[in-house]
Amino acid sequence: MGTFAVFSQQTEQFVTQLDAAIGAHLEWMRRVLRCAVLRTPPGDDILADDASGRCRFGRWFTKNRATFERIDPAATSLVLREHERMHAAVRALCSSVLQSASGTPADFETFEASQSALIEALEHLKTQLLADSARYDALTSLPLRYGLEEEFLRCRAVAHRHADQLVLLLADVDQFKNVNDAYGHAVGDQALRHLAFLFLLHSRADEPVFRIGGEEFLILLQASSAEGAAQAAERLFQSLRDSPMVLEDGTALDLRISAGLATVGQEESMASAIDRADRAMYAAKSAGRDRWAWAQD
Repeated sequence: MGTFAVFSQQTEQFVTQLDAAIGAHLEWMRRVLRCAVLRTPPGDDILADDASGRCRFGRWFTKNRATFERIDPAATSLVLREHERMHAAVRALCSSVLQSASGTPADFETFEASQSALIEALEHLKTQLLADSARYDALTSLPLRYGLEEEFLRCRAVAHRHADQLVLLLADVDQFKNVNDAYGHAVGDQALRHLAFLFLLHSRADEPVFRIGGEEFLILLQASSAEGAAQAAERLFQSLRDSPMVLEDGTALDLRISAGLATVGQEESMASAIDRADRAMYAAKSAGRDRWAWAQD
């Protein structure tokens, strides 16, 4: 099975951009210091009424606000509020200095307090962002292995309580390397997003879908019988056959999977169920691909 790095490349790039945007405030503070000592104008991104939206950090944070709000809306609002308060206090201080007057202690205290609150909120968001990256795949938005054990145990208990069967479906994209080699990794990424969309579309709300490897997916099916699980698997396979991915040039790219299905025992561990499903999946591949097979008990 494939594995993931702890943090995705997209997340690492985002954190780098966050650090760079925060670092831009070091340059901002140097200009504030020059204004205080040498009485030189610090620039419109400090003196303008809308300075908090003009500085590099303000522009970057506003552009990526939706990402931060998904992680922690309250902390995001706090960052915006304290950033604006900090700018307002510094604007008042610098304006006083340029008019050959002294700034007020209240403005300076507001600046110090808002800067401390801003830094604390940003560190919180950064920590949450990294934790979020360990849980969810940045490419498909599907949950990763983190939390899979908990979901497995929950679904197993629900199935037992309702006298249903929990069926673990493990799927691997057939000949995915050929897609990357023929069309490039950008199309390969698009293919994984396409598959994730179809898996979610044809799974029930109580049937979680995970991306657990490079091109491997896992679905926890709830079924009243083995026949019901087989029908659900067949619907999923048929949806792939009926929904090719259309490329920008109009080319229809047919994507296929092979899968193994394992009926989970009442006390069976997740590792055992995955191992059985994995062996069934490779049996399906050996039998010709674009099919699924039941795991042996």
